[in-house]
Amino acid sequence: MPIIQSVERALQILDLFNEQATELKITEISKQMGLSKSTLHSLLKTLQLHGYIDQNPENGKYRLGMKLVERGHFVVGTMDIRQKAKSWLTTLSQETGQTTHLGILDGNEGVYIEKIEGKQAAIAYSRIGRRLPVHATAIGKVLLAWLSEEECAAVLEGYVYQGFTSSTLTSRASLLAALQETRSNGYAMDNEENEPGVRCIAVPVWNHESRVIAALSLSTLTSRVNDDSLETYRQMLIDAGLGLSKTLGYRER
Repeated sequence: MPIIQSVERALQILDLFNEQATELKITEISKQMGLSKSTLHSLLKTLQLHGYIDQNPENGKYRLGMKLVERGHFVVGTMDIRQKAKSWLTTLSQETGQTTHLGILDGNEGVYIEKIEGKQAAIAYSRIGRRLPVHATAIGKVLLAWLSEEECAAVLEGYVYQGFTSSTLTSRASLLAALQETRSNGYAMDNEENEPGVRCIAVPVWNHESRVIAALSLSTLTSRVNDDSLETYRQMLIDAGLGLSKTLGYRER
Protein backbone atom coordinates (compact mmCIF):
# COMPACT_ATOMS: atom_id res chain seq x y z
CA MET A 1 0.00 0.00 0.00
CA PRO A 2 1.52 3.35 -1.04
CA ILE A 3 2.32 5.96 1.63
CA ILE A 4 1.06 9.49 1.01
CA GLN A 5 4.10 11.59 1.84
CA SER A 6 2.29 14.79 2.75
CA VAL A 7 0.02 12.97 5.19
CA GLU A 8 2.97 11.14 6.72
CA ARG A 9 4.85 14.42 7.17
CA ALA A 10 1.82 16.08 8.78
CA LEU A 11 1.55 13.23 11.28
CA GLN A 12 5.29 13.40 11.97
CA ILE A 13 4.90 17.09 12.79
CA LEU A 14 2.20 16.31 15.35
CA ASP A 15 4.45 13.66 16.89
CA LEU A 16 7.18 16.24 17.55
CA PHE A 17 5.12 17.81 20.33
CA ASN A 18 5.29 16.27 23.79
CA GLU A 19 5.42 17.25 27.46
CA GLN A 20 8.91 18.71 27.03
CA ALA A 21 8.20 20.41 23.71
CA THR A 22 4.76 21.95 23.99
CA GLU A 23 5.64 24.78 21.58
CA LEU A 24 8.11 24.78 18.70
CA LYS A 25 9.53 27.39 16.33
CA ILE A 26 9.31 26.64 12.63
CA THR A 27 13.13 26.54 12.60
CA GLU A 28 13.07 23.80 15.24
CA ILE A 29 10.49 21.81 13.30
CA SER A 30 12.51 22.29 10.12
CA LYS A 31 15.67 20.97 11.78
CA GLN A 32 13.95 17.91 13.27
CA MET A 33 12.02 17.09 10.11
CA GLY A 34 14.82 17.85 7.68
CA LEU A 35 12.44 19.94 5.55
CA SER A 36 12.63 23.45 4.19
CA LYS A 37 10.63 26.21 5.87
CA SER A 38 8.60 26.75 2.71
CA THR A 39 7.47 23.12 2.63
CA LEU A 40 6.72 23.19 6.35
CA HIS A 41 4.79 26.43 6.07
CA SER A 42 2.22 24.81 3.77
CA LEU A 43 1.88 21.76 6.00
CA LEU A 44 1.53 23.85 9.15
CA LYS A 45 -1.04 26.17 7.61
CA THR A 46 -3.11 23.18 6.48
CA LEU A 47 -2.99 21.66 9.96
CA GLN A 48 -3.79 25.05 11.45
CA LEU A 49 -6.77 25.53 9.12
CA HIS A 50 -8.30 22.30 10.43
CA GLY A 51 -7.52 23.03 14.07
CA TYR A 52 -4.82 20.39 14.62
CA ILE A 53 -2.08 23.01 15.01
CA ASP A 54 -2.30 26.42 16.65
CA GLN A 55 0.11 29.34 16.66
CA ASN A 56 0.86 31.31 19.79
CA PRO A 57 0.23 34.96 18.87
CA GLU A 58 2.68 36.16 21.52
CA ASN A 59 5.78 34.35 20.29
CA GLY A 60 4.83 32.87 16.93
CA LYS A 61 5.58 29.33 18.05
CA TYR A 62 3.43 26.43 16.97
CA ARG A 63 1.55 24.15 19.37
CA LEU A 64 -1.04 21.39 19.18
CA GLY A 65 -4.57 22.57 18.47
CA MET A 66 -7.83 21.98 20.29
CA LYS A 67 -9.12 19.68 17.54
CA LEU A 68 -6.81 16.98 18.92
CA VAL A 69 -8.39 17.37 22.35
CA GLU A 70 -11.83 17.12 20.78
CA ARG A 71 -10.94 14.01 18.78
CA GLY A 72 -9.12 12.46 21.74
CA HIS A 73 -12.10 12.89 24.04
CA PHE A 74 -14.32 11.37 21.37
CA VAL A 75 -12.14 8.27 21.09
CA VAL A 76 -11.69 7.83 24.83
CA GLY A 77 -15.35 8.59 25.44
CA THR A 78 -16.41 5.70 23.22
CA MET A 79 -14.42 3.21 25.25
CA ASP A 80 -16.97 1.21 27.19
CA ILE A 81 -14.33 0.05 29.64
CA ARG A 82 -13.54 3.62 30.63
CA GLN A 83 -17.13 4.33 31.54
CA LYS A 84 -17.48 1.13 33.52
CA ALA A 85 -14.15 1.60 35.29
CA LYS A 86 -14.83 5.12 36.49
CA SER A 87 -17.08 4.15 39.39
CA TRP A 88 -14.57 1.57 40.62
CA LEU A 89 -11.72 4.06 40.37
CA THR A 90 -13.74 6.75 42.11
CA THR A 91 -14.75 4.49 45.01
CA LEU A 92 -11.21 3.24 45.43
CA SER A 93 -9.83 6.77 45.38
CA GLN A 94 -12.39 7.98 47.91
CA GLU A 95 -11.73 5.09 50.29
CA THR A 96 -7.94 5.33 50.14
CA GLY A 97 -7.39 9.01 49.42
CA GLN A 98 -4.96 7.97 46.66
CA THR A 99 -4.91 8.64 42.93
CA THR A 100 -6.18 5.81 40.76
CA HIS A 101 -5.74 5.12 37.04
CA LEU A 102 -7.01 2.96 34.21
CA GLY A 103 -4.43 2.13 31.56
CA ILE A 104 -4.27 0.24 28.28
CA LEU A 105 -1.47 -0.98 26.03
CA ASP A 106 -0.73 1.03 22.89
CA GLY A 107 2.15 -0.36 20.89
CA ASN A 108 5.01 -0.81 23.35
CA GLU A 109 3.72 1.78 25.84
CA GLY A 110 0.96 2.03 28.37
CA VAL A 111 -1.51 4.92 28.22
CA TYR A 112 -3.70 6.37 30.96
CA ILE A 113 -7.29 6.58 29.71
CA GLU A 114 -8.89 7.49 33.04
CA LYS A 115 -7.73 9.06 36.27
CA ILE A 116 -9.36 9.89 39.58
CA GLU A 117 -7.29 12.13 41.79
CA GLY A 118 -7.37 11.26 45.48
CA LYS A 119 -7.84 13.75 48.29
CA GLN A 120 -4.18 13.45 49.16
CA ALA A 121 -3.34 14.19 45.50
CA ALA A 122 -0.04 12.43 45.91
CA ILE A 123 0.67 12.02 42.21
CA ALA A 124 0.42 15.34 40.42
CA TYR A 125 2.38 14.43 37.26
CA SER A 126 -0.17 11.98 35.86
CA ARG A 127 -2.89 12.85 33.38
CA ILE A 128 -5.23 11.15 30.96
CA GLY A 129 -3.27 10.46 27.78
CA ARG A 130 0.09 10.20 29.51
CA ARG A 131 2.22 7.45 28.00
CA LEU A 132 4.01 5.00 30.28
CA PRO A 133 7.19 2.92 29.88
CA VAL A 134 6.06 -0.67 30.27
CA HIS A 135 9.28 -1.83 31.93
CA ALA A 136 9.17 0.79 34.70
CA THR A 137 5.52 0.93 35.71
CA ALA A 138 3.09 -1.39 37.47
CA ILE A 139 0.49 -0.83 34.76
CA GLY A 140 3.02 -1.69 32.07
CA LYS A 141 3.99 -4.95 33.73
CA VAL A 142 0.36 -6.01 34.10
CA LEU A 143 -0.38 -5.22 30.46
CA LEU A 144 2.56 -7.38 29.35
CA ALA A 145 2.31 -10.20 31.87
CA TRP A 146 -0.68 -12.01 30.38
CA LEU A 147 0.24 -11.60 26.72
CA SER A 148 1.21 -14.73 24.84
CA GLU A 149 4.93 -15.35 24.45
CA GLU A 150 4.73 -14.27 20.81
CA GLU A 151 2.77 -11.10 21.60
CA CYS A 152 5.16 -10.11 24.37
CA ALA A 153 8.18 -10.71 22.13
CA ALA A 154 6.65 -8.48 19.46
CA VAL A 155 6.06 -5.65 21.94
CA LEU A 156 9.61 -5.89 23.29
CA GLU A 157 11.30 -6.16 19.88
CA GLY A 158 13.92 -3.40 19.86
CA TYR A 159 12.64 -2.03 23.17
CA VAL A 160 14.94 0.41 25.01
CA TYR A 161 15.14 -0.20 28.75
CA GLN A 162 15.70 3.36 29.87
CA GLY A 163 16.78 3.84 33.47
CA PHE A 164 14.66 6.39 35.36
CA THR A 165 15.82 5.64 38.92
CA SER A 166 18.30 3.31 40.58
CA SER A 167 15.45 0.77 40.92
CA THR A 168 14.42 0.66 37.25
CA LEU A 169 14.57 -2.72 35.52
CA THR A 170 17.06 -2.14 32.71
CA SER A 171 17.21 -5.52 30.97
CA ARG A 172 14.89 -7.89 29.17
CA ALA A 173 15.79 -10.69 31.60
CA SER A 174 14.87 -8.66 34.69
CA LEU A 175 11.60 -7.55 33.10
CA LEU A 176 10.62 -11.09 32.10
CA ALA A 177 11.32 -12.22 35.68
CA ALA A 178 9.07 -9.44 36.95
CA LEU A 179 6.33 -10.47 34.54
CA GLN A 180 6.51 -14.04 35.86
CA GLU A 181 6.19 -12.69 39.39
CA THR A 182 3.25 -10.54 38.30
CA ARG A 183 1.40 -13.56 36.92
CA SER A 184 2.10 -15.56 40.07
CA ASN A 185 0.95 -12.78 42.41
CA GLY A 186 -1.96 -11.51 40.32
CA TYR A 187 -0.70 -7.94 40.58
CA ALA A 188 2.37 -5.82 39.77
CA MET A 189 4.43 -3.36 41.77
CA ASP A 190 6.39 -0.30 40.75
CA ASN A 191 8.70 0.26 43.69
CA GLU A 192 10.16 3.69 42.87
CA GLU A 193 11.12 2.38 39.42
CA ASN A 194 9.67 5.26 37.40
CA GLU A 195 9.64 8.13 39.90
CA PRO A 196 11.70 8.45 43.09
CA GLY A 197 9.50 8.26 46.18
CA VAL A 198 6.52 6.85 44.27
CA ARG A 199 5.16 3.33 44.65
CA CYS A 200 2.33 2.00 42.50
CA ILE A 201 0.28 -1.18 42.42
CA ALA A 202 -1.62 -2.43 39.38
CA VAL A 203 -4.00 -5.31 38.71
CA PRO A 204 -5.38 -6.78 35.49
CA VAL A 205 -8.81 -6.12 34.01
CA TRP A 206 -10.16 -9.19 32.20
CA ASN A 207 -12.83 -9.29 29.52
CA HIS A 208 -15.42 -11.96 28.70
CA GLU A 209 -12.82 -13.86 26.67
CA SER A 210 -10.51 -14.05 29.71
CA ARG A 211 -8.04 -11.66 28.12
CA VAL A 212 -6.36 -8.82 29.98
CA ILE A 213 -7.48 -5.68 28.18
CA ALA A 214 -6.50 -3.00 30.73
CA ALA A 215 -5.03 -2.42 34.16
CA LEU A 216 -6.18 -0.59 37.27
CA SER A 217 -3.52 1.12 39.36
CA LEU A 218 -3.17 3.03 42.60
CA SER A 219 -0.27 5.45 43.15
CA THR A 220 1.24 6.40 46.50
CA LEU A 221 4.11 8.35 47.99
CA THR A 222 6.53 6.43 50.19
CA SER A 223 6.57 9.38 52.55
CA ARG A 224 2.82 9.11 53.17
CA VAL A 225 1.91 5.44 52.79
CA ASN A 226 3.67 2.72 54.81
CA ASP A 227 3.90 -0.97 53.96
CA ASP A 228 0.86 -1.95 56.03
CA SER A 229 -1.37 0.62 54.34
CA LEU A 230 0.00 -0.37 50.95
CA GLU A 231 -0.93 -3.98 51.64
CA THR A 232 -4.49 -2.91 52.50
CA TYR A 233 -4.73 -0.85 49.32
CA ARG A 234 -3.40 -3.78 47.31
CA GLN A 235 -6.25 -6.04 48.39
CA MET A 236 -8.79 -3.30 47.74
CA LEU A 237 -7.34 -2.83 44.25
CA ILE A 238 -7.46 -6.57 43.55
CA ASP A 239 -11.12 -6.63 44.57
CA ALA A 240 -11.87 -3.61 42.36
CA GLY A 241 -10.10 -5.18 39.37
CA LEU A 242 -12.05 -8.38 39.75
CA GLY A 243 -15.31 -6.51 40.21
CA LEU A 244 -14.74 -4.47 37.06
CA SER A 245 -13.74 -7.58 35.14
CA LYS A 246 -17.00 -9.30 36.10
CA THR A 247 -19.01 -6.34 34.77
CA LEU A 248 -17.21 -6.93 31.45
CA GLY A 249 -18.33 -10.55 31.40
CA TYR A 250 -15.30 -12.20 32.98
CA ARG A 251 -15.94 -15.39 34.93
CA GLU A 252 -13.37 -16.70 37.39
CA ARG A 253 -12.05 -20.16 36.70
